[in-house]
Amino acid sequence: MNLSQLIARFRTDANDKAQPYFWGDDEITAWLNDAVEEAAIRGRLIHESSNASMCRIAVLANQSVYKLHPSMYELDSLMFQVTGDSCIKPVCLVSQDYLNEFMPDWRQCTGDPEYAIQSDKGLRLTPTPSRDGVLMIEGYRLPKQQMEADDDTPEINAAHHRHLIHWALHKGFSIPDTESFDPNRSNTAEAAFTQYFGIRPDSDLRRTTREDVPHHVEAYWP
Repeated sequence: MNLSQLIARFRTDANDKAQPYFWGDDEITAWLNDAVEEAAIRGRLIHESSNASMCRIAVLANQSVYKLHPSMYELDSLMFQVTGDSCIKPVCLVSQDYLNEFMPDWRQCTGDPEYAIQSDKGLRLTPTPSRDGVLMIEGYRLPKQQMEADDDTPEINAAHHRHLIHWALHKGFSIPDTESFDPNRSNTAEAAFTQYFGIRPDSDLRRTTREDVPHHVEAYWP
């Protein structure tokens, strides 16, 4: 469904088909864009592994802190490659508490990065890189662009599109002191959105799902 179809579906479900409308197209568009972001976070719907602007970070010797692309919010793979070297080494995403316990001198160490601490907007590598290179990352991101034109479509699978309406209905009916205010319909729509896309994880949970988890292969003997 494109933006104009989503707005039309919203007006049908909200019984807002006659002018003057309760809500303008701009308001509904904003809620639908919010819905796509909410869906992407809750359902981990958009995984990025190939866009160089998001997945490649130039690493400089003696610099440990780097910014993440604003769209990237949860990482699931980090690899480091020294400039001019064909060897690619894994970098483990861990917490500061983990390093404090198992590598107390991590702030003073230098060498090729082995660990990374993810903050809200960036990464801190340790040991502090002693050589230039590139950090290759993969993970989940928000949509690249918001919908604006009538024929713009959400950057998630078409199977999810109709469920975005629930979030827009939730927002529309939740505005107090308006003729359209209806907390029951707002809560019902929010519950339907959550039932389909899941509960929104908080920032700590998103990060800790990827931290301090041992990654190894165990032998299996039948």
